[in-house]
Amino acid sequence: MTKETPARPIAVAAKDIAPRGKASNYPEPFFSRMSGREKRQLGDVFGLTTFGVNLTRLVPGGESALLHRHSKQQEFIYILEGNPTLVTEDAETLLEPGFCAGFTPDGPAHQLVNRSDKDVLYIEIGDRVSGDEGSYPKDDLQAELGADGKWLFTHKDGRPY
Repeated sequence: MTKETPARPIAVAAKDIAPRGKASNYPEPFFSRMSGREKRQLGDVFGLTTFGVNLTRLVPGGESALLHRHSKQQEFIYILEGNPTLVTEDAETLLEPGFCAGFTPDGPAHQLVNRSDKDVLYIEIGDRVSGDEGSYPKDDLQAELGADGKWLFTHKDGRPY
């Protein structure tokens, strides 16, 4: 007897994909800061494994992530609705629909913050490079992507959370 793999869809309406069940992988006290973020993992629906694609909504006051950079991963965002602020270590830039931004491992730490009174909706794309690490210049946090594809978070001195 063979086990059949469920057929993957060819196309779907992004809004019909259920939001991710867990707001964040960050440990507390950082997890609660992501309560204003909702991600729909679009790429996973199609079985994409080398890169991720998310449709992300930030409510007013929401943050995309902690201010961070990756050691290997590249990221790209495209703003669909609203006016988020792109925060880097050195500057802040107000974005609007149609704006996009890309981040390389040697680029600045970055995050989006919704300081407006309306929701922000954007697409984010990032590769899933083995051995990636995340650094957080303003927080006592560091991350390492495990072989199982899950993030392991520690304090900057190496103590686990």
